[in-house]
Amino acid sequence: MSSPDARRTPNIELLWFADCPNHPAARRMLEEAIAELAPGAQIRDVDATDPAIAAALRFPGSPTIRVDGRDIDPSFVDPGDYTPRCRLYWTDAGLRGIPERRWIEAALGAREATS
Repeated sequence: MSSPDARRTPNIELLWFADCPNHPAARRMLEEAIAELAPGAQIRDVDATDPAIAAALRFPGSPTIRVDGRDIDPSFVDPGDYTPRCRLYWTDAGLRGIPERRWIEAALGAREATS
């Protein structure tokens, strides 16, 4: 039987590929949100540069952030193409290479609400 604290620890993944210019900024934003909302939670960095790994992980592009296996983008639709490449997000500020921080916050908050 796991402790209550173990249940509240989110499974956070940051998927990326080697040439992604947006990976560092996404990681910083993710670290900041975790420090505020899920202190002590660890980020599992996943290098999806290898096309076989990208396909196995259903990698939609870099950077991708998942909390408990779910993409943080509320409008995410699986593209069915898992070629290692940059990912673009439709944000309030337009098309961007990193997701909205509020999506990370919502994913962490929703996870806490169901713990």
